Amino acid sequence: MRPYELTVAEAAEAVRTRRLSPVELVDSVLERIEHVEPRLRAFTTVTAGPARRAARRAEDEIAGGFLRGPLHGIPAGLKDLIDVAGTATTASSRVRADHRAEADSTVAARLTAAGAAFVGKTHTHEFAYGLTTPQTGNAWDLGRVAGGSSGGSAVAVAAGAATFALGTDTGGSIRVPASLNGVVGLKPTYGLVPRYGVTSLSWSLDHVGPLTRTVEDAALVLAALAGHDPRDPASVAAPAVDYRPGPGTDLTGLRVGVPRNYYFDRVDPEVEASVRRAIERLEELGARAVEVEIPMTRYIQATQWGLMVPEASAYHERTLRAVPDLYAADVRVLLEAGELMTAGDYLRAQRARTLMRQAWLEMLEDVDVIAAPTVPLTAVKAGRSSVTWGDGEVESVSDAYVRLSAPADITGVPALTVPVGRDTAGMPIGMQLMGKPFGDATVLRVGHAYELTGTALGLAPAA
Repeated sequence: MRPYELTVAEAAEAVRTRRLSPVELVDSVLERIEHVEPRLRAFTTVTAGPARRAARRAEDEIAGGFLRGPLHGIPAGLKDLIDVAGTATTASSRVRADHRAEADSTVAARLTAAGAAFVGKTHTHEFAYGLTTPQTGNAWDLGRVAGGSSGGSAVAVAAGAATFALGTDTGGSIRVPASLNGVVGLKPTYGLVPRYGVTSLSWSLDHVGPLTRTVEDAALVLAALAGHDPRDPASVAAPAVDYRPGPGTDLTGLRVGVPRNYYFDRVDPEVEASVRRAIERLEELGARAVEVEIPMTRYIQATQWGLMVPEASAYHERTLRAVPDLYAADVRVLLEAGELMTAGDYLRAQRARTLMRQAWLEMLEDVDVIAAPTVPLTAVKAGRSSVTWGDGEVESVSDAYVRLSAPADITGVPALTVPVGRDTAGMPIGMQLMGKPFGDATVLRVGHAYELTGTALGLAPAA
């Protein structure tokens, strides 16, 4: 096995036992980037020099007996919304062409303290305002969308061009591309991971989290990221938790909520079949399936848009007036539309979110996690704009991809996507596991138990 093929946990063990040096690992990943990047276009910039310097520093520290932990010397990609001092944060936009970050974001600083080596900044749908990341190709089929807005991060991890990566999730932007590219994506509980130094899409919905090849890896990265930072007003001082899942698969006594409404409505039959088989697998591991009713479903889309759109427009107000032509047409239309929304619309969305969160907390009293499809269909062909469901309903691709992921952003609950198979076209299918607020460790435990049954997809063919 070549070093770039290793998971975080495998690479960490090889580095710890001196069977692999961080320099060899980083060089392997950089060579992989050089090989696949011309086709995939996952990165806005590759930071080979800083990555190699970090690898040499890690090698020297480890040789001197100083091991920072499981991320020491591990190659990482960062979504290009995340500030790294002295490096451009372009948000994949011409608006940011001349930008350079003056200081590290909290998450970048924490990964640096953990010894990670940043191999590059990854593409996002412009300013994270979209669900396809059009400049990046899917790691399983270049002719299909990567998913968004953390499409570059998902593709890099799926192709072995980063051992792990960070993304952001406002309406599903970690989980959607993770599902479409066959990797693991974790949206932590709102407030668990600080967002200081991360370009915002929507202050009240934004989350930062890891994309990895395994659930165990996601837990290792989350442990380095979580913790209070007063510079982020939403950051919370959560109790210290060991996020690493145990080695076993026994889920005896765990209650898995299976939605009787919403999450299996207008879902591709192959996606539904794969997710239901995965839920049956959880039952075989000892879990008990419990039917649940998802509350307030008719308000989900309106609440998501009612919060995100005006907040995004407020964030971009100055540059939208100064350089409107530098925005892509799809993003500019959304930003301009947001300026037409009234304060009353926004306040009603906030009130609906409060009621929805309360209803979800009541529903989660009866289960430990909820299992459902991550997205209702696999990666579509690039350029496809809509999908027609069996009942004749026509839905835009973006609305379809955000429909099942938005509730976890609105309510702030932790949500994990894990690969559960592929459709007849060979495209990955993901299952979403959602838990109680700050129940991230439970969600990871369930996902890891499922993963140990042998369902990981491995590296994508990178087209």
